Amino acid sequence: MEPHTPAAAPPAPGAFTAAAQAAARAAAARATAERDELERLLAEALTRAVDVTAGYGGLLYLPSADGRSLVLSTVVGVPLPLLSAFRRIAVAAPLPPSEAYRTGRTIVLVDPDETMRRFPRLSVGLPYAYSFAAAPIASREGVHGVLCVLWPSAEAGLPPGARRQLRSSANRIATALGSYGHGVVAAAAEPTVVQLPPPSGPATRVGIFDWDIRGRTVTVDDELCGILGIDPAAFDGRGATLLGRLSPEDVPLLRVDLRRAARDGRPFDRPVRVRDARGGHRTVELRARRVADGTHLVIVVLDDSAGSAAVAAVERLRDGVFALDAEGMVVYANRTAEMLLQARRDELLGRHPWDVLAWLADPAYEDRYRAAMLSRRPTAFLACRPPDHWLAFSLYPDAHGVTGRVLAAAAPAGTGDHPAPLPEAPPATPASLGATYHLLQLASALTEAVSVQEVCDTVLEQILPGFGGQELAVYLAQHGRMHLVAQSGYPEGFLDRFEATPMRARLPGTETLSTGAPLFFQSSGELLAAYPGIPQDEMRAWAFLPLIASGHPVGSLILGFEQPRTFTPEDRVQLTALGGLIAQALERARLYDAEFALARGLQQALLPHRLPDVPGITIAARYLAGTRGMEIGGDWYDAIATPHGLCLVIGDVEGHNVGAAAIMGQLRSAVRAFASGGSPPAEVLVRTNHLLVDLDPGLLASCCLIHLDPTDGRAHGVRAGHLPPLLRRPDGRTELVDLEGGPLLGVDRTAHYPTTRLHLPVGAVLALYTDGLVETPSTAIDTGIDELRTSLAHSDPALFAGPGPAGGHHTPGGHHEPGGGRDVHHPTVGTGGTGSLDLLADRLVSRARRTAQRLDDIALLLVRRE
Repeated sequence: MEPHTPAAAPPAPGAFTAAAQAAARAAAARATAERDELERLLAEALTRAVDVTAGYGGLLYLPSADGRSLVLSTVVGVPLPLLSAFRRIAVAAPLPPSEAYRTGRTIVLVDPDETMRRFPRLSVGLPYAYSFAAAPIASREGVHGVLCVLWPSAEAGLPPGARRQLRSSANRIATALGSYGHGVVAAAAEPTVVQLPPPSGPATRVGIFDWDIRGRTVTVDDELCGILGIDPAAFDGRGATLLGRLSPEDVPLLRVDLRRAARDGRPFDRPVRVRDARGGHRTVELRARRVADGTHLVIVVLDDSAGSAAVAAVERLRDGVFALDAEGMVVYANRTAEMLLQARRDELLGRHPWDVLAWLADPAYEDRYRAAMLSRRPTAFLACRPPDHWLAFSLYPDAHGVTGRVLAAAAPAGTGDHPAPLPEAPPATPASLGATYHLLQLASALTEAVSVQEVCDTVLEQILPGFGGQELAVYLAQHGRMHLVAQSGYPEGFLDRFEATPMRARLPGTETLSTGAPLFFQSSGELLAAYPGIPQDEMRAWAFLPLIASGHPVGSLILGFEQPRTFTPEDRVQLTALGGLIAQALERARLYDAEFALARGLQQALLPHRLPDVPGITIAARYLAGTRGMEIGGDWYDAIATPHGLCLVIGDVEGHNVGAAAIMGQLRSAVRAFASGGSPPAEVLVRTNHLLVDLDPGLLASCCLIHLDPTDGRAHGVRAGHLPPLLRRPDGRTELVDLEGGPLLGVDRTAHYPTTRLHLPVGAVLALYTDGLVETPSTAIDTGIDELRTSLAHSDPALFAGPGPAGGHHTPGGHHEPGGGRDVHHPTVGTGGTGSLDLLADRLVSRARRTAQRLDDIALLLVRRE
């Protein structure tokens, strides 16, 4: 008899939940580890790219999760606060990283003039002297991001080989990113800031000698003897022995400086060359100061970089010396700097000098630091410490920060008396440069935004980071009520209660519009006192701005801050000006949207609503609108069943506006009428040309027309200045169809169009297309045609499968893409495979569909004989 085995105990309550939680934690840990590894890879790759290109800093952008923005992912050698306006940029923005991402081309800017000419928005945000290059991080799968490197601006342009090294670095990063897949390679919430290693070299060497002016004796330390190559035990205490170790050419001027310093106490700094045992020279710096009682002259000799001994020497100097880290924080100030700045060291350390010293709060002084860090050039300026003490500042930048020197200076000519500020009314701190730059960026960006949505997107991108706000809402006034059109940062559902609020309601968002005056509330108490019982969230300060354009109420903008805030007069002026800019842009955009809706409806009506179902023939078509301007154009296609077969048409009217679309509609109707009546292809184009010349619209058009007999594949084709079609044979060979061509339609009323015979075998695919599919700013039209031919030839053979279930008539659908363009999709119709030609059409336009900035519209017509 088998022993009895007790039944297994049921799982304890919650065991499944615990296991699921453990699995979730493990998955999260793996995702975190993978993200950490990716950030390490990008940091190392960017650092190497900066090194091999001889740059001083680099940026790496990755796409956002929705693909509409580029987000700063990794930074090397550039202070992150200086990039606040460029941490998140739209893919469609006119900025070098965005253009490199859209076009797949490397963008190079060698000097400020070129930057201002080609990318004024970048010049507005970073108006300094530097060279800049952006290279796409691209692979066969697409563009994964953008690699940017900065150099000091130079007349010779970029360092030799820098462009090649930049592209090679971008290719290496693309290869590395390919192993992570598309789901992982998206920008993190905060960028990784990589600290460049400090410059390598020999240890700091500082030597000091003391000259007893009265006794004519010299006392030196061992380090000085080491710097000068003298045996300390053998030193005879004579100044001539020390001078003998220097280059003879430097000695006469040094003697003059020494005598002058001994006589009248004039300090000096002088570089001199020291002879070494091998007959060479190295440069050291001498800094001489007479001690207070005038009996001794102390000379500090610095050999290479400063160290602990150098700090001690600097502390004895009567010049103020300070250091800022890469983000502008004070990390060192000597005693003289404390005295000249009238600030204790502990007040300065770890803070921006313009935040500590009210007399340096003018944005112009912060701008000097920005200029030094981004141009990597020394800069100097004067500043007045109240009441009338003028100081001369010099800034010397590198990748790790700025070394500053401050000296007492005479007042510049013409300044007059400099009145001291009243103690009881200290001057308000001006708005930060970041806010100023975001305001300028917004003004520049609004000139390029054409639709209401684009205006709102621009406002959301620029305002919150520019003014440090956490919530923003934009309302438009329509039919006496307020309607939300854009918001960011609000709790879900919080604004629902305010939707369609009457403009007469007593709320700050409506009253600011009805009165035309902005409202500022610096605390929750102020808001509740003015509007008792008004719903609030976590915000503690608000600005309500009226949006009024040319006296016409447009809407209102609400900006919220999570902490109580004092709105300075400068803040109020900037925010009020901001409201005016946004109102003008919104009013212009509303007119554009109305015209665009009309134009889009016109174009949708003009394109074919269905394709004919012809036995033995399968047809698929695609239309993609351009993403600039009105997003409409003059490209068209058609497939017309005639008494003798099938007429295939594709054409392109120049222009991207309502006029082009209207002419396109007239030409399409004319071609359809002439072809349906049985006219041969050449006669159809002749009669259409007559019509366009007689209309005289000032526009030209191209057209390609092929008449096909489905029963035997015989065809006759004509061209009027249009691109030749492509023919893919059943064995995969793909070639241009050599159709004789005539001039564009609308050029010459007497033009004739020769006919070319061709044959479409069973299983062959004929492709008719417009130039938008094969020509881009970075791709010549011949190259684009060859790429299309290659894509067609190498497509999956399954897409050219034989007969399948019969398809019926289908109505095309349309949808809006992220880029804004309309994609008209004609599903496959005919007797062939019901989806294979559709997939082929999608594949051929896939690259164009992913392009955020299409300068031209695109039409594609595919026909397969079964």
